Amino acid sequence: MVTPDTSNTIVIVPARMSSTRLPGKPLADICGQPMIVHVWRRAIEAGVGPVLVAVAEQEIVDVVAAAGGDAVVTDPDLPSGSDRICAALQARDPNRQFRFIINLQGDLPLMDPKSISQCLAPLANEGMQISTLAAEITDREEIANPDVVKALADFTPGSDVAVAQDFVRQVPEDASGPFWHHIGIYAYRREALEAFVGLPVSPRERERKLEQMRAMDNGLPIAVVRVDTIPFGVDTPADLDRARREIGETQDTI
Repeated sequence: MVTPDTSNTIVIVPARMSSTRLPGKPLADICGQPMIVHVWRRAIEAGVGPVLVAVAEQEIVDVVAAAGGDAVVTDPDLPSGSDRICAALQARDPNRQFRFIINLQGDLPLMDPKSISQCLAPLANEGMQISTLAAEITDREEIANPDVVKALADFTPGSDVAVAQDFVRQVPEDASGPFWHHIGIYAYRREALEAFVGLPVSPRERERKLEQMRAMDNGLPIAVVRVDTIPFGVDTPADLDRARREIGETQDTI
């Protein structure tokens, strides 16, 4: 896949302390470093452009800065990560240098840097406005689990990119698969991001609690890139323990 020119690309990582299931999540210690620093490093390793952390609290800025990173405070009352990255972009880049924006969730400390780059690739096609990632689900329990968001997409043989048909929590009874585990990272053309955050919450977005349905319901197609690995998100104390084990094991092998 051809990727856009990375000189006009920025990765923005939204982060806030008020997570419902794991308060203070961005600063949770994982093997001696806050989680947000692990995510920032994965984004830097992707090499697609500068990385900016968009935060709701000054204490996260201080931690990112101490690690050598760049962060900006945004309004803590913004309703979503998409709103937060758009506000950070407008504050940091009023001259509109950056045409492509990657929204990387701040709770993916084991994100594969290569996958971050892969998410950007479909935007080399002038007709695509938004792209995201998905990996095939092989565990039947995941297919039935409503906490696992599935991307429905029909990949043609030999292609790793398809246009999303839908995003669901419950698989339709008549669907035969394969099913794709949606991964929480998006790449946007700047104009698409600005249009997206200006739209009202759509009916299917409200019903499914899936922000991407706002784009689908307003005629903004989303490209899905097929990748091999699923990085798990840290949402609970149990997830945090798993991240500590896996990152610790990785560090032990270096």
